[in-house]
Amino acid sequence: MLYYIFRFLEQYNIPGAHIWSYISFRSLLALILSLLISAWFGEYFIKWMKRRNIAETARDVSIDPFGVEKKGVPTMGGIIIIVSILIPVLLLGRMRNIYLLLMIITTLWLGFLGFADDYIKIFRKNKDGLKGRYKIIGQVSIGFIVGLTLWLSPDAVVRENVSEMKQNSEVVIKHKTEPVKSLQTTIPFIKNHNLNYSDIMSFCGKYKVAAGWVLFVIMTIIVVTAVSNGANLNDGMDGMCAGNSAIVGVTLLIFAYVSSHIVYAAYFDIMYIPGSQELVVFLSAFVGAMIGFLWYNAYPAQIFMGDTGSLTIGGIIGVCAVIIHKELMLPLLCSIFFIESLSVIIQTQWFKLQKRKGKRVRVFRATPIHDTFRKLDSQLDPTSIYLLKGWPHRPFHESKITIRFWITTIILAALTIITLKIR
Repeated sequence: MLYYIFRFLEQYNIPGAHIWSYISFRSLLALILSLLISAWFGEYFIKWMKRRNIAETARDVSIDPFGVEKKGVPTMGGIIIIVSILIPVLLLGRMRNIYLLLMIITTLWLGFLGFADDYIKIFRKNKDGLKGRYKIIGQVSIGFIVGLTLWLSPDAVVRENVSEMKQNSEVVIKHKTEPVKSLQTTIPFIKNHNLNYSDIMSFCGKYKVAAGWVLFVIMTIIVVTAVSNGANLNDGMDGMCAGNSAIVGVTLLIFAYVSSHIVYAAYFDIMYIPGSQELVVFLSAFVGAMIGFLWYNAYPAQIFMGDTGSLTIGGIIGVCAVIIHKELMLPLLCSIFFIESLSVIIQTQWFKLQKRKGKRVRVFRATPIHDTFRKLDSQLDPTSIYLLKGWPHRPFHESKITIRFWITTIILAALTIITLKIR
């Protein structure tokens, strides 16, 4: 909204109006505005929720070795995050941009899905919340919509990077003149690090391009669903998911910025994606919202984000990575999310397998994996066998676990960024 107003005023040589054409100005303004909105709106939202006794079911003190009870803490804090993202984006973004529209749709779609889950848990007193199959359907649907839009929209194009060898054996990276629909994506640690989905489907002969797009849509669905669920599982300790997501958001912001700048894209030998600069505005608002939410969500939490926040956060990360053709870097960047998911899968499947044999065998002390680090021996099920009972040697305080997970994510983010030069 403000973007179009000031671009209109620029025609009349209004002093300062031209500054709105700079992506750096709009991005920094979006970050500051989202941070202030989350901090200001968060205070009133928490008070409003407390007055109506809208709180998550109190955590059992027995699962915490330090006896920390969290009773009466409001949930649905994801509403704060969503509002803090959308207001700056609507004010400062270029709303005709296809990528920005996809990010807004993703935010609203998964925000509604998470809200439905929280609503059932709180108001209908059903701890299980929304049935798992409905969550999966919602996640798969938005992944399908995003993938299909990127396939069919004439605005979703890239200028592919190509290498040229000069006479002095110097390699120069250039970009093709014409933007095209592309099935290429970036893979880490490989010299010529563009993978084309159509090449994978080359066995389809003359239909390999169409098959490649089908594979791309399927990959988009998998990425969005996996990251969304991973973020949801990571939301188990005060500030953990918000902090990890802010770090991931900064990394994606850097990728989006270099992908939208033809000089930087050539330097890092990645695809130039016209229009992806609007993702920088969105991700700036995203990071600002995460930091602002931490004001209240850091230990001891005054509010929980709930599924309203965690499902939305994961979806935003997944869709953004797909748009900038960096989805294959997520296993490294979002390793924490994937390890959380993998720990749950291993625990449940191994337990079911052993139960058929008449045994009660678990791999970890507790899952998701972050709960393993605060579980006491006295809290373990005496009827079960634990393969990793001696690990860790002692429980840690929640705040220490959270900060160490943040540090791990920072290291992973740094490794993800330098993969652009290590190949």
